[in-house]
Amino acid sequence: MPATTLRQLLEAGVHFGHQTSRWNPQMRPYIFTARNGVHIIDLVQTQKHLDEATAFLRQLVADGDKVLFVGTKKQAQDAIRDGCERSGQHYVTHRWMGGMLTNFPVIQRRLRRLLELRSMQEKGDFERMSTKEANVHRDDLDRLEANFSGMVDMKRLPGALFVIDCKKERLAVSEANKLGIPIVAIVDTNCDPNEIQHVIPGNDDAIRSCKLIVNTVTDAIVEGERLLGERELREQEEIANRERQEREVAEQAAAQTAAETDNEDGTPKVAVEEFATAGAQPEAP
Repeated sequence: MPATTLRQLLEAGVHFGHQTSRWNPQMRPYIFTARNGVHIIDLVQTQKHLDEATAFLRQLVADGDKVLFVGTKKQAQDAIRDGCERSGQHYVTHRWMGGMLTNFPVIQRRLRRLLELRSMQEKGDFERMSTKEANVHRDDLDRLEANFSGMVDMKRLPGALFVIDCKKERLAVSEANKLGIPIVAIVDTNCDPNEIQHVIPGNDDAIRSCKLIVNTVTDAIVEGERLLGERELREQEEIANRERQEREVAEQAAAQTAAETDNEDGTPKVAVEEFATAGAQPEAP
């Protein structure tokens, strides 16, 4: 997978930070300079950390885990939805609701309710209800779709979070840290990088910047999915080969046992021994 170049990062405006008056001093190591009252992010570090973050996510997905994308600001929503649809990951782009991670059993009930309402709508059940009852169900469906449609297939907690604007998504960051779920995030100059395990220093406000980094992350995840598929195929082939070998060994053992227990005339030795014990002779063939 080709690495994102410095030129691509520069053209997407990834280097533009916030006004110097709004900076977080913890971001000092990632800042190159200040120009016209705006901090300029060191793109060499951005490229390095982006490569490290994508390598981490690629291996995570190759090992069978999923990534939850989180970005509720308008600049991030479309890029996240497109990336997750391409890579088969989960996402939250409408609103982070408290307990989405720390109270996941309750969230799972809401996800089941969403699937139930979808099924009712597809079967035309709403049309057979009173107008008032149908409207209640439709409102519930619309609300659940807005909040949970990107998580509807999520059966367990994610292996990692990918976050755009960790300051805005501080509740998601807090819940992930409580549960020990690693976080990959675009971290702008107004954010605290100490809360993030895999920092990608960059502009989290510009659409082009968000889109470039999301696409790079998505490419790595797609590669991880490919590696996972290849590994699962190899494991299935190994299981099939092992089962075939076990059948062949069992068949050979059965044939060997049968050969050892027959007399030259084809009479089973076991039968001869049983007749002898009973004081009788077997009938001649």
